[in-house]
Amino acid sequence: MGTRLRSLRQMHGLSQRELARRADMANGLISLIEQNRHSPSVATLRRVLDGFPISLAEFFALELPPRNQVFFAAHELLELTKGSISFRQVPGPGVVQILYERYEPLGDTGETMLRHEGEEGGVVIQGRIELTVGDQQRVLKAGESYYFNSRIPHRFRNPGKRICIIISACTPPWM
Repeated sequence: MGTRLRSLRQMHGLSQRELARRADMANGLISLIEQNRHSPSVATLRRVLDGFPISLAEFFALELPPRNQVFFAAHELLELTKGSISFRQVPGPGVVQILYERYEPLGDTGETMLRHEGEEGGVVIQGRIELTVGDQQRVLKAGESYYFNSRIPHRFRNPGKRICIIISACTPPWM
């Protein structure tokens, strides 16, 4: 059951903390369930699944990705966001979140600075991205990269007229 829950949570791009918040329970319980160290009652499992939402029948009928899948086709990336900014995640149960990020011209993560646990880094593959981290700001172009503590408020914005593509990694996963 733990592997099934972890896969479902990751398919939806949720952290254990976010799922626990949605289910109104301690994130430690989500962790124990995912590690198969706690077998939840039907009522507890129902509360957890309400965070997606998905029925018990759908949960148990869910097809899981192959256990040791190493390679992923482009269509297998998990789409976390759409719009002027697109985040597509490499599937996996690991502690590193790997994203293919696409920013349309003038695409922006928003006026409110992002802040979350962990560290993140990335490489600009195409276009330009304006990155603000705390009181530092720089426009990065293809081939340039970044790495910072994610607890520092940060923001991404494409100031250009071309699409910007970034490959990034974040640990622990925050989406």
